[in-house]
Amino acid sequence: MENEKCDLTHPNGVKEKKLEEIDGYTIKYHANGKTIWSKGKMMEDQPEGYWEWYRVDGTIKRSGHFEKGEPVGEWVTYDSKGEKYKTTNRNKK
Repeated sequence: MENEKCDLTHPNGVKEKKLEEIDGYTIKYHANGKTIWSKGKMMEDQPEGYWEWYRVDGTIKRSGHFEKGEPVGEWVTYDSKGEKYKTTNRNKK
C-alpha cells in the first residue's frame, strides 16, 4: 500500500475518494476503493477536457467536457445498462 492514496475524512465528515494519476488522467474510486468513480484530466486543479463517471458495477453513468473547470457542450447521461439515456447541452451563454 506504499504510495497509494487512501480515503480521508474531513472534519465535516465528508469522505474524500481515493485517487491516483495514470498517464495524465486523474482517476477517483468509489468508497470500495476498487471500482472507478470518475476519470479525466486536471489542469491547474480544475477538470479539463473529456470526463466520465461510472457506477459501482462499472457501467458508465455520465460523460461530458470541461473548459477551465466549467461544463460545456454535450453531456450524456446513461441508463443502468450503459445505454445513452439523455443528452443535455451545456453551452456557455
